[in-house]
This record gives sequence, structure tokens and C-alpha cells, in this order.
Amino acid sequence: MYFIIFVILVILQRIIEVIIAKRNEKKMLSKGAYEVGASHYPYMIAMHVSFFICLIAEVILFNRGISPLFLWLFSLFLIVQALRIWCLLSLGSFWNTKIIILPGSHVVKKGPYLFMRHPNYTIVSIEILLIPLMFQAYITAFSFTILNFIMLSVRIPLEEKALMEATNYTKEFKKKMSTPLPNNHNH
Repeated sequence: MYFIIFVILVILQRIIEVIIAKRNEKKMLSKGAYEVGASHYPYMIAMHVSFFICLIAEVILFNRGISPLFLWLFSLFLIVQALRIWCLLSLGSFWNTKIIILPGSHVVKKGPYLFMRHPNYTIVSIEILLIPLMFQAYITAFSFTILNFIMLSVRIPLEEKALMEATNYTKEFKKKMSTPLPNNHNH
């Protein structure tokens, strides 16, 4: 029962995020932004939808229970959710599930983006591992951690290339390389 409630809440969160992303996309496109990496986006959506399908199937079919470390893992999950919201709020209208580039814009250098280049991707990677572990769905945790790594190995280079070509990302990235405190971009 806890599992079903938890999964429903996380799926509702993702649906709300897609609505926010669509709103942000419209706002950015109206300002002259464009999408990069549209060809891989359906695969990313399929991966994330499949994650929930496989998670539910593994927990139900293999009668997986709540992890003995559930309270610790759930506490970590709550911290990760706070970081997820921090990313979303820090990026404001730049936050999206797609790679939307606004030419001439300055990269976001606040919130978690002050400390690392891709905190939102890091958070998603942690969630893909953490959520299944909370319910002992080890096959899902392992499989989708690998699939997500493959997806990000395509997505991040595309995003960084586009940001270097259309924003001040290259300048900020060079600053990051020469200073101990990293600067960031808008994804």
C-alpha cells in the first residue's frame, strides 16, 4: 500500500513538472529560443515511463517489500526532492525537460548551479537508483541506472555544445576551470 501511494505521488510530481516544462518552453520559444536534441527526447520519455512500469512490475511480480533501510533511504529521497525543487526554482523559466536554448542568454549561476554544472541530472540519476532501492527493486535500480547513464552521455554533450554556441557558457566554463568554485549554465 505504501508503495502504491508513493509511486502515485512521484508520478503526479512528474506530471506537474511536465506541465511546468511546457509552460516554460512556450515562454522561451516566444523569446526566440530553439530546441536541441529533439531526436533523442522521445527515447528519454520512453525511458522514464518504462522506469515506472518496470519498478511497479518488479515490486508486484517479485513481491518486493520495503527495504530494511527504508527510513534512511526515504530521508535521503526527501533531501533529493528539496534539491530538485531548488534546481527548478534556480533556473526559473529556463528549467525544462527538453534542451531549450535562448541565444545570447547568460547561464544561470545561482542555487546549485553555482556549485556544479548539471545538478538536475545528478538528482535524477540519484532518484533512478534510490527509488527502486527503497522497495528492493534491484533489477530496476541497476538497469535504469545504466540506461540513464547512456541517455546522459548523449544528452549532456548536445546541451553543452548548444550552450557554448549560443550563450556565454564557454566563458563561464573557462572561469570554472581556472577557479576552485565552479560556475554553471541553465540546465
